[in-house]
Amino acid sequence: MIPSKENMELANLVGDWLKNEVAPVCGEYDEKNEFPEKLYEQMTELGLNIMCTPEEYGGLDLSAVAQTLIAEQLGRYEVGLGSAVGANASATHLMNQFGSPEQKKIFFDILVNGGWAAFCLTEPNAGSDAGSVTTTAEESEDGYVINGTKCFITNGGIAGVYLVFASMDRSLGVKGISCFLVERDREGISIGKHENKMGIRLSNTTEVVLDHVKVPKDHLIGLQGKGYKMAMATLCESRVNVGAMGTGLAARALDEAIAYAKTRVQFKRPIADLAVIQNMLADIAMQVEASRQLVYHTAELIDAKLPFAKYSSMSKCFGGDTAMKVALDALQVLGGYGYMKEYPMEKLVRDAKILQIYEGTNQIQRVVIAKEILR
Repeated sequence: MIPSKENMELANLVGDWLKNEVAPVCGEYDEKNEFPEKLYEQMTELGLNIMCTPEEYGGLDLSAVAQTLIAEQLGRYEVGLGSAVGANASATHLMNQFGSPEQKKIFFDILVNGGWAAFCLTEPNAGSDAGSVTTTAEESEDGYVINGTKCFITNGGIAGVYLVFASMDRSLGVKGISCFLVERDREGISIGKHENKMGIRLSNTTEVVLDHVKVPKDHLIGLQGKGYKMAMATLCESRVNVGAMGTGLAARALDEAIAYAKTRVQFKRPIADLAVIQNMLADIAMQVEASRQLVYHTAELIDAKLPFAKYSSMSKCFGGDTAMKVALDALQVLGGYGYMKEYPMEKLVRDAKILQIYEGTNQIQRVVIAKEILR
């Protein structure tokens, strides 16, 4: 795929901001584990929180291809910020597919006014086994009462609105799970533990605690008991952007390795002249381009409204694996210097790992891919 001029200009606009405003300061934020409030304000000014919000609600309504190009830029410079944008997009995708006009107005009004959304599915005992959620929603006279604790929630502490998955009948397993629109200012919502993460430290990741949170009946999204299916459909669409971030991170690692190899002199010549280094760089370059084309193809399928589930899992899995392998191989090119914090490689390695874990682990993606090809 050759991206359109319009899409490339948009991605380059975001890339320039990342290069000029984020790259110089992200290391310091990472080191201090400090939330970069100013950068999040700038992201909303760029419209990164309303990329897939429909135009009729004040959003940008970008194509899947445009979103993947932006995600690639985010991965290249700062996966933590990319994770915030991705989690917000996941919630937006679900609302686009399953929300009522009234629910969409509530949800999108928060976003277009500078807010963020969070996708509240994961719990301490419900990670890959998302059907094991213990958060409950009990029907009352005027709505529902939600109780439970969600963990590892990206944007959990900064979101203005949550999409919360809760069981209305645990004996039904996944068929008992429903999804609810929950505004941040509802009584009973509190923010629990702020996670101290290995990587993506510029993202906000917290527990979200719901203690007898009351929501009206019209805040049930879609049909009762269909929450799990909605969650899986949403993640299927959003996974391609994880692959795009992995591609961007891997491309950055390649560039860093090339630049170092050209200037590092050993045995009286640049190490880029050594066949072993050339072979490593060639292998990395092939992996990066393969990941990029798989991601672009998946985005084209989404925009064309053609079946894409298999390719979405492939994009996420291959992109995440590529990011991790390439980051490690590129660090090896830098040798001891790559291990030091004064070089960007160690942060790229730390950030890359999450791409194999969230939005469904890469082991789960292989299960999905196998089911698709064995039908």
